[in-house]
Amino acid sequence: MPNAPVDHAAANALWEAYRSAHPDRATDPEPPSVEVFGDHPELTDELLGLVLDGTKRATAALVAEFAAEGQPLPRIGGHWIACDSTGRPRVILRSTELRLAAFDEVDDRFAYDEGEDDRSLASWRENHRRYWQRVTATLGFEWTEQHEIVLERFEVAWRAD
Repeated sequence: MPNAPVDHAAANALWEAYRSAHPDRATDPEPPSVEVFGDHPELTDELLGLVLDGTKRATAALVAEFAAEGQPLPRIGGHWIACDSTGRPRVILRSTELRLAAFDEVDDRFAYDEGEDDRSLASWRENHRRYWQRVTATLGFEWTEQHEIVLERFEVAWRAD
């Protein structure tokens, strides 16, 4: 079962509340993207829960995913809105560090900061390999370890609750 569509009206309202409270930080030239972690409801809510409890402070995505969605790559200081599996916006995140890497260039520290599973590099590689195999299959191409990856660290800038 897929995630519900994101609620763009609620995401815009959340962004406007943040902009009103923090005009010095909400300086993005365009409205932030509205996203979900993962590719199915259980994973989406699990990963969002790790963000909300402070465990997850990094994420990884294929450059090809951004291209397929017509989205620009993130930028340091830029914001994005993460939704739960029902499409409800829950948190505004702010990118604090970005780098491009190959699969074998991801290190233990980054895997730990992603906060998933046992936080080891071995589990990061296993879980991300499976995830990207699913994602690229839906995008119509085969994943390889040579695909360029966006490694992003972020901070929670604003919570919906």
